[in-house]
Amino acid sequence: MSSAATPPAYRHHRISVVVPALNEADNLPHVLPLIPHWVDEVILVDGHSTDDTVAVARALLPSIKVVTQQRRGKGAALQSGFAAATGDIIVMLDADGSTDPREIPAYIGPLLSGADFAKGSRFLQGGGTADMSLHRRLGNLGFVYMVRIFFGGQYTDLCYGYNAFWRRVLPILSLSGDGFEIETVMNVRALRAKLKIAEVPSFEAPRVHGEGRLRTFPDGWRVLKTIVRERSTHFISGELLPGHTDQDAVLTDRAMTYTSAAQIKSEASPLVVLPTGEKSATPIEAN
Repeated sequence: MSSAATPPAYRHHRISVVVPALNEADNLPHVLPLIPHWVDEVILVDGHSTDDTVAVARALLPSIKVVTQQRRGKGAALQSGFAAATGDIIVMLDADGSTDPREIPAYIGPLLSGADFAKGSRFLQGGGTADMSLHRRLGNLGFVYMVRIFFGGQYTDLCYGYNAFWRRVLPILSLSGDGFEIETVMNVRALRAKLKIAEVPSFEAPRVHGEGRLRTFPDGWRVLKTIVRERSTHFISGELLPGHTDQDAVLTDRAMTYTSAAQIKSEASPLVVLPTGEKSATPIEAN
């Protein structure tokens, strides 16, 4: 990607974007051209597509790195992409057009301000979804409260795949899970490892073309089993990251929230990062 006009705050950190894709040739034109030009590396993880996914990706973005996932499932694809990433910061992006690449600066900002892990939320002020049925909303809400009870924190969303994090936290997360439950694994283990977490308001659009692969009840069951397993299994990788103090880790119990809805698509706006549930000394205006 081009380095021209790279925002000054980003120049000292390589940024990788990982895009898992399976037969998404029709959707990639709505995704790849919107990735900011200053992103250093875009990795397409191909799930053995039978259409022109790889050819379209290379035509749209000649510099794209294509890797083939080793096992089936979104979780397996993401893990293949993470292993191939060379950036200091890794951003997860869907290939179906449901997650907006123009929101990437909103995820990078909290990381540069001290967070270890930035997770998207469709249910913070400034976020939203046009691709979630009532029963999926209720299921997600139930999972959110389960995680709060079992692991603490104040997450407002759990089953959403738009996240960004420092690559150095991957050994601490010790990821497992081949399916859609990978997002739950990441979010829960970030809490249990006492990472500094920022929630970022994000809007989820419907996929542009084709049918989604999420199966509400089977995948919901996988998420439930994941939460119960994480509760019952001692997560041994809970040490603090180098340079972090016990006081820093206290923020995990409340999670930091990137609260300014107006900054979602602004690369130059100052950051406002607050512990969830606390009031800002400066009023925050919603759009």
